[in-house]
Amino acid sequence: MEAEYTRGSIPAMMLKTAAAMLASTLAMSGYNIADTYFVGQLGSREPLAAMGFTFPVVMLAGCLFGGFGGGCMALMAQALGAGKEEEARLTVSSGMFLITLISGCITMLGLLFAAPLYTMLGATGETLLLVEGYMGIWFLGCVTAGISMPGNHLLIAAGRPVISSLMTILGLAVNVLLDPIFIFGGEGIRHFAQGLSSPLASGGLQAWGRLFAFVPGMGIRGAALATILSQAVSACLLLVLLSRLKLLSFRPIPLKSLFRSWQRIGSYAIPSILGMLLLPLTNAITTRVTSSFGDAMVAATAAGSRLESVTFVLPMAFGIPLMSIVAQNYGAHLYSRVKQAFRFASFCAFSILGLSAVFLFLAIRPIAAAFTPVPEVQSMVVEYMTIIPWGFGMLELARYGGFALTGTGHPKLDAILKGGRLVLILIPCSLLAGALHWRLGVFYARLVADLLGGGICWGWAAWHVHRLPSVDGAPSP
Repeated sequence: MEAEYTRGSIPAMMLKTAAAMLASTLAMSGYNIADTYFVGQLGSREPLAAMGFTFPVVMLAGCLFGGFGGGCMALMAQALGAGKEEEARLTVSSGMFLITLISGCITMLGLLFAAPLYTMLGATGETLLLVEGYMGIWFLGCVTAGISMPGNHLLIAAGRPVISSLMTILGLAVNVLLDPIFIFGGEGIRHFAQGLSSPLASGGLQAWGRLFAFVPGMGIRGAALATILSQAVSACLLLVLLSRLKLLSFRPIPLKSLFRSWQRIGSYAIPSILGMLLLPLTNAITTRVTSSFGDAMVAATAAGSRLESVTFVLPMAFGIPLMSIVAQNYGAHLYSRVKQAFRFASFCAFSILGLSAVFLFLAIRPIAAAFTPVPEVQSMVVEYMTIIPWGFGMLELARYGGFALTGTGHPKLDAILKGGRLVLILIPCSLLAGALHWRLGVFYARLVADLLGGGICWGWAAWHVHRLPSVDGAPSP
């Protein structure tokens, strides 16, 4: 394997890579949008509220997968940049094995402690039963998420963004096809199709419903089943692709080499995870505060969060490969390319998200109406998306700063800065809003955290990148 990101024009390469990743980021958002749309058509607020209560645990698993996957990604990219192919292969093989073990542990713990956890978060009655049904299925397929998320990022780090995009699109396609089948069942699909204004869409879904007439509707549990099956398809293909690229070996690894590799991965992953673990903890606290304003508020926040993910589609297309580009060039001691990549990506992200905030401010009402038929939830979604988007640009710059710090071997600093934003700003402001019984204050708390905390994170990362050696080829600092 060659280091694909260490040659050519940085802006041209980043635009080309971002174009390849655009479809992937749309597909990543599409998972949430598809689930939210179909679950929203069940006609009551409890299913959407239940989706909102699943966020903390799903985010917790994502933090673990992202931390260890990010450690593998950074170390593999640095090794490829330095021309150490065997070291890159050992990192990927040992890392994927470790992630699989972690997925199994999450499954066991989740199945044992789901009910008391969601009761503690504030889920009650019908909403609690729906959450338990959804997560009971999701936990059984946790390993598919554990493989598919890091696997896609490893393909990007290896300079194969197009293949990574195709895998994500395939997973979305399978998910969209399976969602209505398992959520509504065959008969439910036909009933749902009758309410569509488009004859073509209605006719297609009618035929789809007749084909799967034997499948019973599972409601929100069907969304979980569709998700894990689509991820399973992607995970299997990703393992095959990584093996064919000679980045993954299924041969036994000597214990000494395995533990040494795990130690190196852990030196990146553990600080990152400790920082990211604050995300589900923070989400749990803010969900608890949000639930004090009723299920409609939880449902609106869940829908708003999924709509928010669409806004970040294009910036994510630049951001996803940024750490790999930084790490490969840092491993090759090409510091000027590291600096140029960081500046170019930051400019693009801030410009795009500034324009997105203006668009959402003007167009959110019809968008909210399309995602939920419940008027109370619609109005709260509008409130969410007219306040929070003004901080999106600085939030994304903070993420880019984290990619730059991790790619240059400083994951601990990234974790400290991310943790400070959550612990010192977002959590206190959210609790204050709850104590004052100020519903809109929950949204303003997020805005303040994104602007102030995000600005500090990005500024520190920019200072660190600026201090890298001014001469390419010099030893790493």
